[in-house]
Amino acid sequence: MNILKFGGTSVGSVESIRTLLTILKGEANSKEKPVVVLSAMSGVTNLLISMAEGAANGIDFTAGLADLEKRHFDVVKSLLTIQNQNPAFTRLKLYFNQLEDLLQGVLTLRELTPKTRDMVLSFGERCSTLMICKIAAQEFKEAVCADASELIKTDSTFGNAKVNMELSSQLIQGFRRENEGKMIFVTGFISSNDAGQITTLGRGGSDYTAAIFGSALNAAEIQIWTDVNGMMTADPRMVTKAFSLPELTYTEAMELSYFGAKVIYPPTMIPAFLKKIPIVIKNTFEPEFEGTVIRHDCKPSNLPIKGISSINNISILNVEGSGMVGKSGFSGRLFSLLAREQINIILITQSSSEHSITFAVQPGDTERARQVIELEFELELIAKKLDPVAIEQNLAIIAIVGENMKQTPGVSGKLFHALGRNGVNVRAIAQGSSEYNISVIISAKDLGKALNAVHDGFFTQLTKTLHAFCLGTGNIGQTLFKQLNAHSDYLQENNGIQVKIAGISNTRKMLFNSDGISLDSWQDELAATSHTADLKEFVTEMKRMNLPNCVFIDNTASPTPIEFYEEVFKSNISVITCNKIGNSASYQQYKTFRDAAKQHGVDFFYETNVGAGLPIIRTLKDLMNSGDRIAKIEAILSGTISFIFNNFKGDANFHDVVKEAQEKGYTEPDPRDDLSGKDFMRKILILARDAGHSMEAADVQIESVLPKACLEAQTVDDFYAALKAEDAFFTNLKTKAEAENKVLRYIGKLEDGKAAITLQMVDESHPFYTLSGSDNIISFTTDRYKERPLVVKGPGAGAEVTAAGVFADLINVGA
Repeated sequence: MNILKFGGTSVGSVESIRTLLTILKGEANSKEKPVVVLSAMSGVTNLLISMAEGAANGIDFTAGLADLEKRHFDVVKSLLTIQNQNPAFTRLKLYFNQLEDLLQGVLTLRELTPKTRDMVLSFGERCSTLMICKIAAQEFKEAVCADASELIKTDSTFGNAKVNMELSSQLIQGFRRENEGKMIFVTGFISSNDAGQITTLGRGGSDYTAAIFGSALNAAEIQIWTDVNGMMTADPRMVTKAFSLPELTYTEAMELSYFGAKVIYPPTMIPAFLKKIPIVIKNTFEPEFEGTVIRHDCKPSNLPIKGISSINNISILNVEGSGMVGKSGFSGRLFSLLAREQINIILITQSSSEHSITFAVQPGDTERARQVIELEFELELIAKKLDPVAIEQNLAIIAIVGENMKQTPGVSGKLFHALGRNGVNVRAIAQGSSEYNISVIISAKDLGKALNAVHDGFFTQLTKTLHAFCLGTGNIGQTLFKQLNAHSDYLQENNGIQVKIAGISNTRKMLFNSDGISLDSWQDELAATSHTADLKEFVTEMKRMNLPNCVFIDNTASPTPIEFYEEVFKSNISVITCNKIGNSASYQQYKTFRDAAKQHGVDFFYETNVGAGLPIIRTLKDLMNSGDRIAKIEAILSGTISFIFNNFKGDANFHDVVKEAQEKGYTEPDPRDDLSGKDFMRKILILARDAGHSMEAADVQIESVLPKACLEAQTVDDFYAALKAEDAFFTNLKTKAEAENKVLRYIGKLEDGKAAITLQMVDESHPFYTLSGSDNIISFTTDRYKERPLVVKGPGAGAEVTAAGVFADLINVGA
């Protein structure tokens, strides 16, 4: 025999009740008819509380009562045949009249006692159960309605009564024998004391009713029908990747439920736990889904944890002082006091020195807890043996739960790494010796970010989500979005990474969406937004959104974003930049950025600062991290200069080659910006710093390619005229090189702590001799690559390869 409990949403509308009847048809043919436990219709309990509390404050309740009556009568009219409606209307009207008299008494006396409150609330379950039993009787002639207040006996603790399990079991078994072969519909939540006065079972009371009946009748299983697909790995309202768990042990379910999983309430499981009866959490609106089975013994799981739970609003009190150290009985005195005052303790942690005890309570209990502690320990406070009680508010608890934690090394390390990398500060930690649960207290504002970060960290079979905020929508920015859009499926399938663009800004407008901006329509959305671009506001909003695995991407060449890098790092946000201004300014700034990223546990990637998409910086770091010593670096890191000298041969003259380079778009509008070697210098400087040298821009010696007259020309046209006039100078260089079977190359070199960029003639033994087109090239001479240097060669400019370099940096964030 099965116990089926249906929650408020399952009985909350005509459509859901029809679904409920369909589910019952599947059970009707079983040898033992089920017991069906019903909650009040969704929203009814809240309405009853509102009416009762309003009446106690002199507020009229007639509108609420009329709404309550209409909801039930509308269901009766929709689901009962006309000839069966009158008996249901009569019984329901009798209930509503009794409720009206009760509320009128509350209104007259301006008083709502716990006893009266229980009586008022009981009408929710009594009305829904009567109504659904009448509707079910049309399908199942053996349907019978049972008032649980006649079968479940409790003490007189109104609002949260304690059940007399032995007597209740006897009454339930007797009722079942009297109604053998019938489908019994039972009011959830309500019970009565020895005097027959209505009591209620507290939070999760209808689930508790189901567990009590299941225990008394030795049910095969207890099914809890609700509006979610079982118990999930996390709250799906906060963690979109949360998924349903096929099974949990009783202990895991109780731990998850205690820390906020709302599907089931821990005490409700105890009767089933003692009898080892499986509890199945099912979805009324997706009945074919298997749901979650909570059982005594589960199949082995390869998951280190089963789920992540949370309580999103708690306060902590810290009691500390020298008078606690070595004082036996202090903890007992403190917590006995709080128990007497009925202040529920959610979590406790104590320092090993016994100097302090920290415990968490509901915010509503905070001030009362402080007052009773200060009253109880008044003498200790006066004698300065205890410090005044310290209170922290606006906090949350996040708990990871699973029986596998006990035999899985590194679980706590993974938890704290996920939190630390995302800038989530842990205020307190608690772990029992059973190792089923590790709980941490964090700031409430960080809860959503923490849940998502920890979920990504433990459930590695899911994709890791990166939230990117992008500056710049020029060629590189646009190309990056195209590449991300084209390869999103591949990234998820092969790398387990999902990239969401949560913010975009150019110099005119900015756009935000925590769920991700569509890469198919971002241009239209950005054009349509009224949000004017403001870099300071952009960074502020990025921080306010507080998303996990956050990345700030600078695809500009502007000095302005550089001013915000340090602030971004301090917010535990990684930075990816193709903007080389930041790393090539003062050495102190370069060091500040690296130190800030390291201190806050985030990434600072700038591969595209030197060679667009070429793996130059990563290769240098890999060589150094693996213990190799860099003896010399030689490089051509300007596509413009590479093109010019690769084509300055034969009959070509220097003026025409430079002009061609400009026409092909290789140079800046003023070619001297490239030929001066300043941009090349920045790249060599960044490499020198990454190689461990504390170098400034002035330390890099630059040999100018251009004669003085060319550099001092007033306009670009004047520059070309001067270049033509100096044709003999360049022709002599070319002729001399050709005579010696060499080629001209403008090479940057780092050796013995010195950096220089010079025009050189190299022969065929040099790795740069065969360079062609506009390619960049770099060679690393190291202890391991001494005879034959390690060479990296390829396109060093262009939107496609630069965007690809940013893309590569992005998917390595957090790797």
